[in-house]
Amino acid sequence: MPDHGIDRIPGPSAESDGVKAIVAAGGLHNYQLQLHAEYGPVVRFPLPGADLAVSVADPVLLEATAKINKRPEKLFEFLVPLQESGNVQTLPEAEHVPWRRVMLQVLAGRPSHEAHFAQFTALTTAMADRWAEAAARGPVALQQDLSRLSLQMVCEYALGSGLESEETAGRVVAAFEDLLTDQLAKLYQVDVGGTEEERRTRSAEALTYLRGTVDQVLAAHQERGAGARTEQSDLVAALAEAGEAAPRIRDTVLMTMMAAHHTTGVAISWALYLLSRHPEAAERVAEEVDRVLGDREAPGYGDLRQLSYLDRVLREAMRLYPPGPYGAREATEELRLGEYTVPAGTTLFYPFWAVHMNPEYWPEPEVFDPDRFTPEASAGRHRLAYIPFGIGPRSCEGAALAMVEATLVLATLLKRFRFRPAEGRTVTPIERFVLWAAEDIHMELTPR
Repeated sequence: MPDHGIDRIPGPSAESDGVKAIVAAGGLHNYQLQLHAEYGPVVRFPLPGADLAVSVADPVLLEATAKINKRPEKLFEFLVPLQESGNVQTLPEAEHVPWRRVMLQVLAGRPSHEAHFAQFTALTTAMADRWAEAAARGPVALQQDLSRLSLQMVCEYALGSGLESEETAGRVVAAFEDLLTDQLAKLYQVDVGGTEEERRTRSAEALTYLRGTVDQVLAAHQERGAGARTEQSDLVAALAEAGEAAPRIRDTVLMTMMAAHHTTGVAISWALYLLSRHPEAAERVAEEVDRVLGDREAPGYGDLRQLSYLDRVLREAMRLYPPGPYGAREATEELRLGEYTVPAGTTLFYPFWAVHMNPEYWPEPEVFDPDRFTPEASAGRHRLAYIPFGIGPRSCEGAALAMVEATLVLATLLKRFRFRPAEGRTVTPIERFVLWAAEDIHMELTPR
């Protein structure tokens, strides 16, 4: 006879110390792997900030949750101080659907990708030039520079038409880094330098500056007038033309920057790390990049589709090291998960990393094998076996943009350099908003 009710789902005791268990495991991402290895595809566990949660690591069972359009408000409370118009991450469905539609028109549209591609290329080649100089002095810390590059890209994307100079762009990047530093310190109790009062002051000043910058971009759009519609590449203009109020536009831009800041950069860094440990795959990528680019230092937008093996490398890197290692939803009605039934209001936890390491869908899941993503290999795989950008109506609006950026950066870097792990350096994944390396990823770079 099947079991029913959340209390019958296997898992650790509801009275157990969830925080202590997560710390002992080395982070929530590792804890999820342990839970599912011990208890199976559906696990009940105490989640700090949400009481009890149900974690689902089986793609078939995830199907039952794929249409849910509600995030648990408690888990996203940490974002409230950064927002004026209500928490953009937990908008009610009636508000979220039209807002998401506008976001996708911009973030997922080819016209916007092409409109910004030249500037993305310039930013990437400038960083590669700096790396060429730095490599002569010793190993390069990948994640630090690649995260800054991804933030520069999203600033250009969200605010490009209103950033009057490189100096303004630099100030936006610096302000956002101050804001994130304070958030990291509060969320993870990590030492990020400076006193609490100093961080609070810098964070408040940064938030004021960022909101003011968005206001300037918005004012410039309004001065052009409603008849001077821009191409679907200007995020601020598109939101204004959709009738969003200024506070909602400011919040949306900030949340877009927060979501894109580390994610693309760390995805690129994990791909380079894996290639450095698998020379045959690295050589295969280099041959493809050379064939497609010829004598050019960077690809054009039209070249990206020809970089099929590089695309598979990137996807496999995000399977093994998903930039955002988990997500969450709140059941809006009673839900059946296999032999279990959970009530409305239950926090549903998406352990992306555990899903990606499920051996039923990924044989030898710890092995790096980009050819898992050939069309033939992917054809018979469940669509939710691979979910680096989440699932359903709350999945990442910027997924297509992230893939464009990451492919461009990887192709440019792999055209110019060979990557070799620096001796004496360890690489340990930790969760800091994203799946970060505890002491960065240090590489020896040599020119190709």
